[in-house]
Amino acid sequence: MDFKDPVALAQALIRCPSVTPEEGGALSLLEEALRPAGFGCKRLVMREAGTPDVDNLYARLGRKQPNLCFAGHTDVVPVGDAGKWTHPPFGAEIHDGILYGRGAVDMKGAIAAFVAATLRLVERHGGELPGAISLLITGDEEGPSINGTMKVLDWMRDNGEVMDACIVGEPSNPKSLGEEIKIGRRGSLNAELIVAGKQGHAAYPALAENPVPKLARLIDRLSSMPLDQGNADFEPSSLQVTVLSVPNTATNVIPNEARAKFNIRYNNLWTRPKAEAWVREQCAAAATEVSARWEVSFSGTGDVFLTKPGPLVETMKGAVAEVVGRTPVLTTNGGTSDARFIQAYCPVIEFGLTNALAHHVDERVAVSDLQALTRIYERFIERYFTVGV
Repeated sequence: MDFKDPVALAQALIRCPSVTPEEGGALSLLEEALRPAGFGCKRLVMREAGTPDVDNLYARLGRKQPNLCFAGHTDVVPVGDAGKWTHPPFGAEIHDGILYGRGAVDMKGAIAAFVAATLRLVERHGGELPGAISLLITGDEEGPSINGTMKVLDWMRDNGEVMDACIVGEPSNPKSLGEEIKIGRRGSLNAELIVAGKQGHAAYPALAENPVPKLARLIDRLSSMPLDQGNADFEPSSLQVTVLSVPNTATNVIPNEARAKFNIRYNNLWTRPKAEAWVREQCAAAATEVSARWEVSFSGTGDVFLTKPGPLVETMKGAVAEVVGRTPVLTTNGGTSDARFIQAYCPVIEFGLTNALAHHVDERVAVSDLQALTRIYERFIERYFTVGV
């Protein structure tokens, strides 16, 4: 197989059934593509008690600086009901110029494009580039994100592997290739709120304490109080209640407690400690009104980040414009990605395929988009080393 052909490489990757946390042969295939070009490849199996082992790959060509890193993941979400697919989810079939398969968009297609672009440049420059190119490929992005990028970054730090800039190949465009470059993401904070009560018979409420209306009052305040109005870089922060639960199935029993889970997506007007303090303040204020006994706990792995427009961003904008004739908008919308970990180590932006069909039945990508993305990455790498971002 010609690994410089992004379509053939994307097909081969899609045919690897790498549903999180299975490697499925995808990382081995990438090693097969990269080693002959001179990449040193390190397979990193990361472990943590209570979680599945995850196989990751770090590959690097050249020891000079700057080191331009491409980050991505070969793991994919489950196919769902395979009978609803019009083409086999791991068949990587092409029909009418469209490549079908799980991971075509998110994000084996982008990995194939970046690898193909790099191999073309390496061949054209006789194996020598002005700096280094590396790939950080995880098998845990669609899962708990515990044994993937976070731990590979720790390994890189401990082994003197320094990134000077990073491109995350997540699908970043809403409808057409070249519409958007993501230069940041809101932080994500999860919370669980528990309101205590006293169990009793529904016919004798004076002998019990019903936590459900008290929880409702706390949740109403949290949901109705705006966190902010957003700013030039980020849309407004948002708190969304996602789970309500009461450990009770009997209609004539007042429950002992009531719980709610919610998620906050916060912009750069906030830090995690500030957001946690805000939640506690709102809960305390509402609890005073209804004499509620409550506690709240927090979890989350992604803080807000913003890569300010500068040489890195302008270099990608220029590459996109040169290939597709469109100037991309700089955005910070959407969910989280592994860029939330990488931003602590180096400037990072996200640019990949269109995201409308990510995780869908019949996930698919236009062959022409794969080819265009490869040319964009190729131009970007050339410009990156030329201008010395």
